Parts: sequence; C-alpha cells; structure tokens
Amino acid sequence: MREFVNSSLKKLQVERLDLLQLHCPPFQVYYQPETFGALDDLVQEGKLRFYGVSVQKVEEGLKALEFPNLQSVQIVFNMFRQRPAELFFAEASRRNVAVIARVPLASGMLSGKMKLDTKFDKEDHRAFNRKGEIFDRGETFSGVDYEIGLQAVEEIRHILPQGMTMAQFALRWILMFPQIACAIPGARTPSQVMDNASSADFPNLTDEVMNKIKRIYDLYIRNAVHHYW
Repeated sequence: MREFVNSSLKKLQVERLDLLQLHCPPFQVYYQPETFGALDDLVQEGKLRFYGVSVQKVEEGLKALEFPNLQSVQIVFNMFRQRPAELFFAEASRRNVAVIARVPLASGMLSGKMKLDTKFDKEDHRAFNRKGEIFDRGETFSGVDYEIGLQAVEEIRHILPQGMTMAQFALRWILMFPQIACAIPGARTPSQVMDNASSADFPNLTDEVMNKIKRIYDLYIRNAVHHYW
C-alpha cells in the first residue's frame, strides 16, 4: 500500500492524494485491519487525505463501516439494486460515511436504449459476463437477466415523468435518497455527461412514482438479486 501511494505521488508530482479508493478488495481484506491501519498511517503522514472502498455486496459495505476512519463507500445502487437502501444506508449515515452510487444505470440498461437484438462488442463485459463467467455477475446489468431487465425497463418507461430521459429518471431516483453523496454514471459523449448531470435539476419524484418503481422492483427484480448482493 505504501509503495503504491508513494509511486502515485511521484507520477502525479503532488505531495498528497486527496482520496484513495480500494476497488472491490477480496472480502478477507475486511478481516485484515493492518490494511486499514496502513491507510491510517498514510493519512497521519500527510500523504493521503481520505480513503474509502468500493464494494460488490452489502455485507462488504457493512464490514467496511467498522473501520472508524473510512470516509466513503462505493456500492452498486440503482432501480435494480435497492437493498443498500435498507440497513446499509442507515449505518453509513449513522457513521457519517459518504455513499457513492456506482453502476447507477445498471450497465446502461436503465438508459432505455437497449433491445433484445442489441449487439455488444466482444470485449464488452455485457457480452461475456452475463452469468458471471469472468467476474462477479452483479457488475453486469446489476445481476439481472437481460430479457427480464428489458421487461422491467418497459414498465419503468410507462411512469417516466414528462421532460426526462430514462437515464435522467434513473439518476433522479437515486438522488431521492439523502444518504447518497453522488452517483457515477458512465458517459461516452459530452452531451451524455450534460444529460446525466442535469438529472439533479429536476424536482423531487412523487411518492406515487417512487412506490410504482418499488412495485416494479418487487415484481421483476427482487427475487433475482435482493439477497445475493
């Protein structure tokens, strides 16, 4: 850890890193307090300002929260992955830890642009990891079967508020949760970046809309993902 930080400081030609995020470390790392102790030492030495982790499962996020100097947790959270809004959000809030929503568009599925015959490049994980062939299945379409996900998206489309794109709707839904510090959607063009960012400018979603999204989740998605991640 120390060698990595020192190397990064040298490459970036800076004296301190503002944030170091451990990306999905193996679960056993959370039972190795020396790892987080090393990060604490780097903070004390002024080489690191803050550190956090990115996790795949709620259980990993809860375990990470036990380390008192942890400042942020990136966790998969979107209309298809609603479990974090239960115990994890409450615990993160209680410990004043920032929650960063990653994979907010479920690998693009919640953008509403995909169809049954959509083709993906052979190097795109959406083509080769739908059943977790290479890495955790939950990283691809949030673990949801492709065809079932498309059915759920069509149901969501029926309650799309006027003036919003599907992507904006999905992001605005995430921002309805006060524990969320930010969401980190991907984008390929400047217009997509602007489109995503403008989701924060829309008014709050109504309770009726939020409840409808919950019902769609319960009907199409819950059994497939809720207790796995």
